[in-house]
Parts: sequence; C-alpha cells; structure tokens
Amino acid sequence: MKPLVPVSAGARVVLGAGFFVMFVALWAVATYSGWVPPLFLASPGKTLLAGWSLLTEFGFAGDIAITVFRVVGGFLIAAAIGVPLGLLMGAFKPVEAFFEPFVSFARYLPASAFIPLLILWAGVGEAQKLSVIFIGSFFQIVIMVAVIAGATRMDLVEAAYTLGARSGGIVRRVIIPSSAPQVMETLRLVLGWAWTYVIVAELIGATSGIGHMIMDSQRLLDTGQMIFGIVVIGLIGLVTDFLFKALNRRLFPWAVL
Repeated sequence: MKPLVPVSAGARVVLGAGFFVMFVALWAVATYSGWVPPLFLASPGKTLLAGWSLLTEFGFAGDIAITVFRVVGGFLIAAAIGVPLGLLMGAFKPVEAFFEPFVSFARYLPASAFIPLLILWAGVGEAQKLSVIFIGSFFQIVIMVAVIAGATRMDLVEAAYTLGARSGGIVRRVIIPSSAPQVMETLRLVLGWAWTYVIVAELIGATSGIGHMIMDSQRLLDTGQMIFGIVVIGLIGLVTDFLFKALNRRLFPWAVL
C-alpha cells in the first residue's frame, strides 16, 4: 500500500465486501456463542427472521416507503432552495456578507431541537417530518455550496471577462460548471445526514416509518426488529450513495471525485 494510490474497481469491491463478511462473522460469534445475551443483541439469523416477519405480517414495506418519501421530499426542498442561494453567496460577496452570519449561526442548531416547536406549529403530520429534514439539510447545503462556488479559479473568471462575458454569464458559464461536480458530491453527503434527521423525527410523535417501528420494537424488547430496521436504513443509504456516485461519474466524467 502507498499513500493516495488508488486501487482497482475489483479490489475495491472485494475489500469492501470483506469488511461486511468480517463484521457479520464477529456478530455471529458474539451472539451464537452466548457471549452477548439475546435480550441485548439478536443473532444474525434471528434478525433476518424478525425482518421477514416485519415485511410479511406487519407491513414494514409501507414504513420504508413513507420514510424514503420523507427523506427525499425534505432533501429536495432544501436542495432546490439551498443550492441557488449558496451559488449566489459564493459568486457575489455582498450576498455572502448579508446571509453568511445567519447561515453560520443556524447550521449549528440541531434539527432535533426544533421538533417540539414543529409539532406545536405543524402537528405530527408529514409537514413536521419534512420540516425537520429541511432545517437539518438546508443550512449545511448553503454554506458548503457557497464555499465551493467561492473557490472558483480566478484565472477562468478573468479569461471570461476578457472574452466579453458579463456577471450573469460568469455565473452561468464559469462558476456553475466549475462547481457542479463538487456540489453534487456535497448533496450526496448531506443526503446521508438527512437520514439521521428523519429517524430522529420519527422517534417522536410518529405513527409510521422506520423510526416508529424501531421505537415500537424497543418497547417490546425485540432487538431483532430494531437491528433489522437499522440495517435497512444502512442498505438504502448505501444504494443511494452508489447511485449518486454513478450519476456524478456520468454527468462529470472529467472530474475526480
């Protein structure tokens, strides 16, 4: 191994799968040997059986669908507003000076702290869940996109001015194309954070969703169902992560992400 030297695609798959195999093996040893009591950690087999029961008897597929809807909905709303604002802040310093202090202040506020207020304002329906995800994602997107746009190479901007471009053309033809690959990578990262926010929102005042199922399972001391719910979240996140990376490679083949 050498620092920063990439590995082949095949080796990456083997190494990544190898860690999962090792993790499950250690989990199996810890549970099947009796070292960890089933009350605290269900075995892999019991977790799979609990998941099958959830899917076939308790309509867990519906919980998965509603959670995915909440994550995607809140995230898309945050991205639709946050990306343009971040680009404006990065491109125009007066806009940055106006918004940046408040955005920097707001991004440190935990989204979970707003849940009691959002329940009071919006009830326990979908608006409350979407609002939690929006608050948790929006300010992070804005500040990260602003930093990316503000780091656009000045030689490209000066070359565009030399060729007769105006401010609007600089944004459209230089800043946006230059920033787009890293903006997409930022969205990929923030989407992962959005999953954290939705599960927290579903733990309080929810009647459906993966988080709601996990809370119900906790009351029943069913660690198999709880672990299965957590694993499902991880699998969905892994799939969306790969899809984002594939989309980035297709849209921006010249960029090294």
